[in-house]
Amino acid sequence: MTQLKEITTTINNYIKNGIERLNEDRAKKIFKKLGLPVVQEIRIEAIEDIHRAAQSVGYPVVLKGLAKQMLHKTEAGMVEVGITNAVRLKEAAQRMKSRAGKNFEAVLVQPRVQGRREFTAGMFKDPQFGPVIMFGVGGVLTEALKDIVLRLAPLSEKDIDNMLDNLKAQALLGSFRGEAAVNRTELKSVLRGLSDLAMACPVIREIDINPLIISPDGSPVAVDGLMILKKPESDNTHVHQKINLKGLYTTFYPKTIAFVGASAVPGKWGHILPTNAYAGGFKGKIFLINPKGGTIMGRDVYKTIDDLEGDVDLAVITVPANRVIDLIPALEKKHVKGMLLITSGFREVGDQGRQLEDEIMTAAGKAGILVIGPNTMGLCNPHASLYICGANAFPLAGATVLVSQSGNLGTQLLAFAEQQGIGIRVFVGSGNEAMITIEDYMQALESDDLTRTVVLYIESVKDGRRFFESAVRLSKIKPVVVLKGGRTQVGEKAASSHTGAMASDAGVFNAACTQAGIIQVEQPMELLDMSTVFSSLPMPKGGRVAIMTLGGGWGVVTTDLCAEYGLRVPKLSPEIIERLSNCLPDYWSHGNPVDIVGEGDPEIPRICLEELLKWDGCDAVIHLGIHGRRILFNATANAVLKTDPDTTKEAADMLMANFLKEEADYTRYTVEMTQKYNKPIVGVSLLTDELSRTLYRYDDLDYKGVFFPSPERAVKALAGMVRYRKWLDSAKANI
Repeated sequence: MTQLKEITTTINNYIKNGIERLNEDRAKKIFKKLGLPVVQEIRIEAIEDIHRAAQSVGYPVVLKGLAKQMLHKTEAGMVEVGITNAVRLKEAAQRMKSRAGKNFEAVLVQPRVQGRREFTAGMFKDPQFGPVIMFGVGGVLTEALKDIVLRLAPLSEKDIDNMLDNLKAQALLGSFRGEAAVNRTELKSVLRGLSDLAMACPVIREIDINPLIISPDGSPVAVDGLMILKKPESDNTHVHQKINLKGLYTTFYPKTIAFVGASAVPGKWGHILPTNAYAGGFKGKIFLINPKGGTIMGRDVYKTIDDLEGDVDLAVITVPANRVIDLIPALEKKHVKGMLLITSGFREVGDQGRQLEDEIMTAAGKAGILVIGPNTMGLCNPHASLYICGANAFPLAGATVLVSQSGNLGTQLLAFAEQQGIGIRVFVGSGNEAMITIEDYMQALESDDLTRTVVLYIESVKDGRRFFESAVRLSKIKPVVVLKGGRTQVGEKAASSHTGAMASDAGVFNAACTQAGIIQVEQPMELLDMSTVFSSLPMPKGGRVAIMTLGGGWGVVTTDLCAEYGLRVPKLSPEIIERLSNCLPDYWSHGNPVDIVGEGDPEIPRICLEELLKWDGCDAVIHLGIHGRRILFNATANAVLKTDPDTTKEAADMLMANFLKEEADYTRYTVEMTQKYNKPIVGVSLLTDELSRTLYRYDDLDYKGVFFPSPERAVKALAGMVRYRKWLDSAKANI
């Protein structure tokens, strides 16, 4: 702690003296004071004394030139390695002095550090997430290989271990070409020191140690480094406006709703939203407001807000952007607690829209009105029969929260959730997030007992550090699943133009998610796939998977997918092979995956499934091809009817009814087994049709049946559960 105070004082003095770039010499003095392993070196300002310095450190030496405003010495020809005598040394020093001209300061004489492995470590200040620590493969190949790991400071011991474990070039950390394995304790001290320094001294913008050479005995040595400082200035980052969480709750449980801008024209927002509110069975009062008065949808229309009797909880606004601010005094008189601002034409269209948006938020804040949006597709809360969004979708009440910065994407997912029987806790299209941000929703959900899974589509965050800290807290009590738009440079540009907010660097965002236990997905449908398994199945205790398949090909594909997504497919024990052999023919696979070789006896998959669940060598079961066979049987029955005159329709219908019952019984059986053994069972349907669903629920059972249309979706969903379980276990171990 004393060293950090001294270092902070030194750095603040540099800034006072107008020095914002610390060259290698100054930077490494700070590293050394911090306790980091730094190469021995001698600073020489008079070239005549250079030979004596080289003799002191011992030839061969490395010579480096220092010059004002020069950070990258190699590119400027200010580094020469392996100098073996005084003549070459003096010539090299003179060349460097000549190249630097009047900016020349000194040269550094260093011993040539032996070691085949070079790493890089550092810190940079992300504008959204704050100090970020970096570790990776170093030297001249840093930019080419891009094998780096990022984590947000401050680093815990778990974070540091995770950084080392996630380096792709793991072989470099072990014994390598006759050199000892890296001393992890010393290497971890470097990363810990950078983290401590970043947190203690916020004026540091960048730190770079490259290369960090590993000596033959495994010890790391900082051979080069630099630091960039930044004068304190006015904070232009997002200022969090504290949100009344009780008021936000009321917005999703209103007793009265006013639709300001109601329309009689089908297809307009002013018609779509009240139509869905009525159709969804909202139990409270609904007021329609339009200056023309009259009736809309057979209901009386009020000309102004002032004409309403009593107070209003939620105002849904669809009038043009330039008319919104004039509504606020009337809304305040009616004690409106929440405004759902559907209207677009604000921040997302440019500076004029930004100014108008800011004025409205200021006025609404003074009036005590919480604003969702603007530029939002709406919200829904099935638990309150509240459906006010652009999609004509009415999903079941459930435990999955869906917050989306893209209204269209969110409403598409809502429609799919309704079709597949996936329950929704609440949905909100957060829009421009002018007042209520995604971080606010995350904070509110921490204490919501009805929420089991939080699903987010994000294009940008207003406050990266708050997002990260909220995610850490939330992930400890319920899984958070995120799809990030703008993961590529092209996508990031599209995201910026779509939301009017710059997305933070994807690498830093990914690091924050990993560190916070967030499960990231790559496709929109994976958001609901993850919410399905989290809200319907028990958590796996580990990543060992038993596979049961109707045919060998699917088993092979699923095994490959498990390996690709970090799941293990362990060998069957002799005991379970013996038990399975009692019900399967002699030519079954005798391994994992368990190929039940197309057996038609409906009892065989049941017996095999339970035997696999009994096995203490697996944590979850994926079963393929048993569900969905009725579709194949139906096609077969129709073909027989067309070709065999002796087969009656009644006989074919009876056969199909039997197949339907078998499938329904098997589906329920999988849920019963899930409950009995407390292990997740994930199904893959052989075929799907309009009757097929992802989720099968039973009122008398705690868990649900989960069936995906492809092995990939099944494996990805299960792998997400396993990743979250590992993070939870690690988080608990570090408490």
